[in-house]
Amino acid sequence: MELQNLSLQDRLDQTRESPLFYKIFALVAGGMFLDAADVYMASSVASYTLKTGWSTVQMNSYFLSSGFLGLFIGSLISGFIGDLKGRRVAYQINLLLFGGFTFAAAFAPNMAVLIFCRLMAAVGLGSEIVTGYSMVNEFSPVHNRGKWCAAVSLVANCGAPITMLVCTIVLPRFGWRALFAMIGVIAAILWYLRRDIPESPRWLIAHGRKNEAEAIIEQLEVNGSRHEDVDADSQTHPRVHHSLGISLFVAIVAVSATIICQYAFTSWVPTLLLQRGINISNSLGVSTIMMLGAPVGCAIGATMIDRIGRKRTIVPAFLLTAVFGMMYAHQDSMVMVVFVGFLLTTCFYVLMASVVAVYVSELFPTEYRFRGSGVANGIAKLMTVAMPIVVAWMLKVASVNVAFWSISGIALFAGLVVWIFGDETNQKSIG
Repeated sequence: MELQNLSLQDRLDQTRESPLFYKIFALVAGGMFLDAADVYMASSVASYTLKTGWSTVQMNSYFLSSGFLGLFIGSLISGFIGDLKGRRVAYQINLLLFGGFTFAAAFAPNMAVLIFCRLMAAVGLGSEIVTGYSMVNEFSPVHNRGKWCAAVSLVANCGAPITMLVCTIVLPRFGWRALFAMIGVIAAILWYLRRDIPESPRWLIAHGRKNEAEAIIEQLEVNGSRHEDVDADSQTHPRVHHSLGISLFVAIVAVSATIICQYAFTSWVPTLLLQRGINISNSLGVSTIMMLGAPVGCAIGATMIDRIGRKRTIVPAFLLTAVFGMMYAHQDSMVMVVFVGFLLTTCFYVLMASVVAVYVSELFPTEYRFRGSGVANGIAKLMTVAMPIVVAWMLKVASVNVAFWSISGIALFAGLVVWIFGDETNQKSIG
């Protein structure tokens, strides 16, 4: 089949990885890594400013809460900008906000100014999470789209251990301002490298700008096309027919459950274990071993998401999260705490790599992709903010075990929702 007989969408789906694609992947992964580093840096800075007397417990709570609020606002704003004005515009604005206000935070004269800078930087951070994964999704070849999106998640989640190491070295020697300045400068460099990033061909096609889309697709085809190896008609790669309401429901449930489970288990299980005489809060070795599950989980997600499909990766991960979560909460030996904690962390990051990085973007057609992803991520952030209040209330009116049964129930519910209502988007055109 000749290229001219294929639609632009089919040509884009069947491209092989090209220098332009690798450039986009590297720029997105770099931005996501930087954002992940910023998230983990914030908690270290809050602890350091409190310890040195520059801040108070109340101001620190405002500082951390401003980050969650910014993530929520950024997720929503980027969705509308990305769908209405273009992916490239949203992608440049979010890094400019994030980098500029992070750098400005290094010169904050007091905690109130630092909180404002944190809020604005987090708006850019929330935007990056939505736009980054969706950008890679729209540029990737259909046959291994999941692998590349999950690979971005793997790179991003390497930000946690590296940031912890950097904070350990930099904070005692140079203070917290140096961290903000360093990330701000790196963000400025990355923004400069992104200055000529192309618009998404899928967005251009959806808005009738086919000549511009074709010029970009030709750059993506420099290493050839898979049209010679596969029958590229609509039966081979059927279009995904979305019901927008159901897609949004599935996306909200899946993303919210992923983030809530991760946050709730990691935040509240140590308290339960402490009641049984097991203190893991101050054990760096135990925490490090369990966190090794993060890259392992991302790697598993990246490997399986294209091979066996989205739903067959996501649903078992939710089910295992529920099982391992209950097991973890009932352990009474340090060895089993570490072992089950590692398995649980692995499940969390299989979900992060498959749900957040891949599946949510694929549930929506191009016209609504950024808005759908933005709303789902935004609501998930709001639920994360509400979780401490809800769990604290449950601990007052019921036993600790009821709280964990409820959280496991959320994972089970999410798995059922994805299995029953979710589209299988593997190897299919996303439009």
